[in-house]
Amino acid sequence: MWKPDRQSKQPLYEQIADHLERRISYGEFPPGSLLPSERKLAEQLGVNRSTVILAFAELRSMGIVESRTGSGTRVSMTKWGATPKHTPNWSRYAEGGSFLPNVPFMRKIREALAQNPGLVDFASGELSADLAPIEEITALMSRHRYTSYLGYDNPQGYSPLRQALVAYLQQYRGIQATESSILITSGSQQSLYLVTQCLLSPGDAVAIEDPSYCYSLPMFQSAGLRLFRLPVDRHGARPEDIRSLYKKHRIKMVFMNPNFQNPTGTVLDMERRRQLLDVASELGLPIVEDDPFSLTAYDGAPPSPLKAMDAVGSVLYIGSLSKIAASGLRIGWMVAPHSIVERLADARQQMDFGLSVIPQQVAAQFLKSPDFQPHLDRLRMQLQFKRDLVIEALRKELPGLVRFTIPQGGLHLWCKLEPEVHDGKLLEGAIRRGVVFVPGSVYGSDSGFVRFTFARAPADRIGEGIAKFAEALRELTGESSVRNSTE
Repeated sequence: MWKPDRQSKQPLYEQIADHLERRISYGEFPPGSLLPSERKLAEQLGVNRSTVILAFAELRSMGIVESRTGSGTRVSMTKWGATPKHTPNWSRYAEGGSFLPNVPFMRKIREALAQNPGLVDFASGELSADLAPIEEITALMSRHRYTSYLGYDNPQGYSPLRQALVAYLQQYRGIQATESSILITSGSQQSLYLVTQCLLSPGDAVAIEDPSYCYSLPMFQSAGLRLFRLPVDRHGARPEDIRSLYKKHRIKMVFMNPNFQNPTGTVLDMERRRQLLDVASELGLPIVEDDPFSLTAYDGAPPSPLKAMDAVGSVLYIGSLSKIAASGLRIGWMVAPHSIVERLADARQQMDFGLSVIPQQVAAQFLKSPDFQPHLDRLRMQLQFKRDLVIEALRKELPGLVRFTIPQGGLHLWCKLEPEVHDGKLLEGAIRRGVVFVPGSVYGSDSGFVRFTFARAPADRIGEGIAKFAEALRELTGESSVRNSTE
């Protein structure tokens, strides 16, 4: 994000005015469009509000913008030779369309991180640079010659990567698959998007866990789906709830994250897994299994996926490298009946003509390399270390004010706050102090829950981040430290 140069001899307000004029002239702010408020722009640029006021006054003097009390500052219609009937109403277009924007809390978190990269980040669900196999991948890229052809590839994905995944799925996840049953995607989220857009119709009822990562994805609402909750307890979702939802709402699909569930970190009980598969086969219900975290199991013994136990073909399996290697590779996969793979590959080809072949080649080499298993071992150890740092800091800073179950894998710690607090005010207070997290309501839970993701924050700043969060919580509650409670 552009910031004024404080070392320049040009006054800050003139720099801001010039910058805004350029953005207006380039069409980023068309005639008639509303500019950011003085207060918001001042926060974004790190200047006093009075400096922004002077910048707006400079633009008004040139006839570039117009300000009205109570209506904000807009780009002039007349300065640019435009009239309202000839100018597209870009604001209306931006607010239209069937694809909904991110939920407000997620947009606020993203904006805060963009404006202040120095925040202690307990919100981003990705690995920090020191957890990613950067050296291993760099070495692979230097040793191997990558593609001699840079055209469009097979719409199902790069064939050698699908072959590598057949071996990977069998060795690490106990899943029997064929190359033709695998679709390469740009990550789990694209897989879910393809499922919601291509296999379901507006008005269809689906079951998702509660709380669930799916609640944070507006793509479900954008597809016009009706969402019904499967409450998650310490043993995961209850299979009998699926039968009840089917009888009452005729649900057409079930979305599950059974291993180190996001956000709660729970693992679906083995007996419940068997019951779940029995119910699904009895009702003819497909289960979409999202399995991004299994290989992070800290004891090195990942829970089996539902797909490995699926004897009748009820489970559509989704995985990715984002949580176990590098999100920037944008490599995910789906294992499904060939007819479904063909349908989704055709749809994805209409979107982007297929993924870039180069990261697919890198991913194929990495999965087959002798570096993959040592990377997983190191990742598990480091994630457990970071998890323990978060727990230690919570026990020190918030005894008696927070409850949690200690996860045995994954990237998240799901916490219940003992005092009742307003999610928005707590997040705002935390951001002011220099830390960001995700409120539990983003995942469909009631207020008073938070998700701390510990994979992104540097280990040496985790204690600092929890201390800042504790300050924000105490400011809202007036509570003093008592005694920590864990389940």
